Amino acid sequence: MSETTATSGGRPAGAESGDGRSRGRAAGPPFRRPRWPRAYAFALVTGALFLLSWIAQFVFQAGAARTEAGQHGQSFAWADFLPQFLAATFENWQSEFLQLIWQAAGLALFYHWGSSQSRESDERIEAKLDALLRERDLDPENP
Repeated sequence: MSETTATSGGRPAGAESGDGRSRGRAAGPPFRRPRWPRAYAFALVTGALFLLSWIAQFVFQAGAARTEAGQHGQSFAWADFLPQFLAATFENWQSEFLQLIWQAAGLALFYHWGSSQSRESDERIEAKLDALLRERDLDPENP
């Protein structure tokens, strides 16, 4: 077995120094909850990219509307621009985000229903859990 196998005290082998003091990690659960920014890093990056792309769409579309109004000899009006911007935004969301949301929601729904492509058998999952319990010197029959 490797150095991380459990000793009779339930600690990983090599976790205590010769004088009885523990080295390395503090005592506690093996899986700690990550800090908020690390736990939600994917959502934060996705949200930042979304905001940057939406701001870029606003800036470039406003520039195009200002240029077009100038070519027709009219002045740029926010009252005319904002409905166009919102309409373009919702068209993008409808064509891109709703498709992606359906794909993610559909995948989650089919996973929940247990399609043959996404479900492991209960026996296989139980065998994996039993193996993990035996690895930690716990009795899988009497937890």
